[in-house]
Amino acid sequence: MTVSKLPAIHPGEILQELYLEPLDMTPYALAKHINVPRTRVERIISEKTGITTDTAMRLAKFFKTAPEFWLNLQNAYDIKIAARVMENDLAQIKELEPA
Repeated sequence: MTVSKLPAIHPGEILQELYLEPLDMTPYALAKHINVPRTRVERIISEKTGITTDTAMRLAKFFKTAPEFWLNLQNAYDIKIAARVMENDLAQIKELEPA
C-alpha cells in the first residue's frame, strides 16, 4: 500500500471554495439555511471537524447534491490521513497469498 504524496483535501475546503465563495455566502448564512449552529459550519470550514451524516444530509438538500458526495469527501480525507499515520504499521502486514 502506497500513500499518495498529494495533500489530503478536507471537505471544509471544498465547501468553502466551491460552494460558499461562488455564491458569496457566509458560513452564518449557510448555517441559517440548513438549520444548524453557525459554529458547526465554521468548524467544518476551518477544518477543525468533519462532515457528519446529519450535516451531509443538510448540505445535500440545500445544494442539490447527494449526501454520499459529502460523506465520500470526508471518508477520502480520513483514509488519506490515516494511511499516512499508519504507513509503517501497514507496511509490516503481509498480504494474503492466493491459494
